[in-house]
Amino acid sequence: MRSILTVLVMLALWLLLSGVYKPLVIGFGVASVLLAVYFARRMDRVDGYVVRLALRPLRLVAYCFWLFFEIAKATWTVTKVIMSPEAKTRQHLFAVKHSQKSDLGQVIFANSITLTPGTITVETEPNRFLVHALCFSPSDTEALRDMDGRVSNIESGGGI
Repeated sequence: MRSILTVLVMLALWLLLSGVYKPLVIGFGVASVLLAVYFARRMDRVDGYVVRLALRPLRLVAYCFWLFFEIAKATWTVTKVIMSPEAKTRQHLFAVKHSQKSDLGQVIFANSITLTPGTITVETEPNRFLVHALCFSPSDTEALRDMDGRVSNIESGGGI
């Protein structure tokens, strides 16, 4: 049942994103979705590792809205730096500790850092990420601690 639901969701997403409704293209889409689900199920049987989606849905939606606002603020800051004639950047590489218990929570946090313009998660290490900032200020570490807390808040604690 889970595989059928996965196929249907992936097909719907593929159709929405492609926007092409010709028989040959739809056939390629169906074939690629079936192959992807087949390989995913096969990998689950071989390694036994299953990612549990142990998230609080309403908090996840609220986090996405908050993240969108943070991305907009960071975009404005990076745009000002790029457009200024002096282009003063204060690049800095620093470590950020994370408090997420699940792999999924850590992925969400690392990707949230990278999605925010001007910052990128360069390396993952046990209990911390190495982050590069284009326009570093001491308040960045506090902002990332806040983001870390928000991501930890969306975890429900039942993940692997």
